Amino acid sequence: MNSGANFSGINEAKADMGSIYDRPDPRAYFNTLETLDYSIPSNAKPLFQKLISQLRRQRSHDEICVLDLGCSYGVNAALLKHDVSMDDLYEHWTQVEMKNATSDEVIQNDQQYFEELGDPENLKVIGVDQAENAVAFAEEIGLVDEGLPLNLEQESLPPEARQNLEPVDLMISTGCVGYVTEKSFEQLMPMVTEYQPAWIANFVLRMFPYNRIENTLRRWGYETEKLTDHFFRQRRFASAEEQNQVMEQLESQDVDPTGLEADGHFVAEFYLSRPAAEVRELPLQRLLAV
Repeated sequence: MNSGANFSGINEAKADMGSIYDRPDPRAYFNTLETLDYSIPSNAKPLFQKLISQLRRQRSHDEICVLDLGCSYGVNAALLKHDVSMDDLYEHWTQVEMKNATSDEVIQNDQQYFEELGDPENLKVIGVDQAENAVAFAEEIGLVDEGLPLNLEQESLPPEARQNLEPVDLMISTGCVGYVTEKSFEQLMPMVTEYQPAWIANFVLRMFPYNRIENTLRRWGYETEKLTDHFFRQRRFASAEEQNQVMEQLESQDVDPTGLEADGHFVAEFYLSRPAAEVRELPLQRLLAV
């Protein structure tokens, strides 16, 4: 059985929230996820910032290019480019004053909001997501510099994507593994290794085995390290039924949920993949301590 089939079965344990992921603006997304304490982008931000700082030290260009796989409405880009938190974004996108606004009015308001924040980090962000409306929104308000509305599980990466986009230094994801498999990573690897090999940083829910993606990256000369004994909350379970189904999935894989999912939250782990020589020179624990 391939990983796509495996992941599809595991995903059946999760509540269906597909209706909030591809709207013309992110109001429904934030109103829904705020009630569930969705926090993985905020928890991921400090680690991504560490990696970006290290890449700036190691590479000859100051502007770092980040490819956000599963970029959605540009949440990671907002957090990394600007001095904002998830609480700030919740407050902004759930404000009562914009409840009855049109999507065009939301876009105009957001363009002004992020422009007034000023002094963004020197990052270029490429966003990849199958949610066409979400990608278009993130690009229009300037959070992602290039948006690629693609389902790389089912379609090929267009040749112009490699020709027109700048070299990628860091590829990130904060929850798309499970919806995407090694198929998507296999398609992106030629793009992110064409110049200097990109680092690949993924936050992965513990219910999704990572071995197939890790094996795919190994064929490109990458070694993957997991940040041991560190766990990152994604969101609260939407219901007791969702929690029970996730617990059953974990237990079927001999993953112990005690003190983690058993306490009521989806939990992710952090994986960093880099060329093997770089891992030997500076292992993950030392890298994050720099």
